[in-house]
Amino acid sequence: MAAGSGTRMGGGLPKQFLPLEGIPILRRTLEKFIGACPDVHVVTVLPAAFIPYWKSYCLEADFVHPQILVPGGITRFHSVRAALAKVPDGVLVAIHDGVRPLLSEELIVRMRGQMESCRALIPVVPMTDTLKVLERTTGEGGSRLEAVPGEQADRSRIFGAQTPQFFLSEEIKAAYNQAYDTAFTDDASVAERNGIPLSFVEGERLNIKITTPEDLRLAQALLRYR
Repeated sequence: MAAGSGTRMGGGLPKQFLPLEGIPILRRTLEKFIGACPDVHVVTVLPAAFIPYWKSYCLEADFVHPQILVPGGITRFHSVRAALAKVPDGVLVAIHDGVRPLLSEELIVRMRGQMESCRALIPVVPMTDTLKVLERTTGEGGSRLEAVPGEQADRSRIFGAQTPQFFLSEEIKAAYNQAYDTAFTDDASVAERNGIPLSFVEGERLNIKITTPEDLRLAQALLRYR
C-alpha cells in the first residue's frame, strides 16, 4: 500500500518515493518481501498520477521484479479493495504499508509459516508509554486537552498493530466487499467485522511507519546503525 499523498512529510514528492540512504523507501520495503519470499507476486498501489513516475524509476534503476500497479482509491480501504481485485483465490495475502521499510525478512518468513495454522495473523507491539485518556475541548483560548475524570487506560492490555497483516485470499476479499466504515482503521478491523478470527504475533519495535520528517531521520539513523 503506497497510495498516500504524504502531506505530513511536506514537499512535492510523496514520502514513499523519498530516498532513504539513497534508495526510495518503497523500493526498500518491496525488497524485504522479495528477499524473504522470492516467489512473491507483488501488487503495488500507487497514487494514479505517480504510476508513470514509478515505472520510469524502476526502468532506469533496473529494479525489475514484476509488479502489478494499481491506482489508489479515495481511502486506504478502497485502495486495498482495488488491489485485492488483482489477487487470485487460494493464496496467502500479506498487506503491508509501503512506508514501513525497516521490518525484517525474518518477521515475514515467520508469519508466513504461522499462517499454516491460522486464518489471519497480525503483528503487534506492547505499549511502553504511560497512557492518558483525554478529550480535546475548544474555548475562547483555542483548543486544549483535558483529562476525562474516572477513566484510565490499562497499559498492560494495550498493543499497537503493525503490518504486514496476513490473510487467506478468499476471506479477505470477501471482507472487503463490505460497505466502507470509518471504524475500519486497518485490514484486521475489516476482517474482524466480517467474522474472520484474528491471531497475533509479536511484531518488531523498529518496524516504524515513516510519515513525518522526524520519522525519516530516525529511519536513516537506524539504517546507519545496522
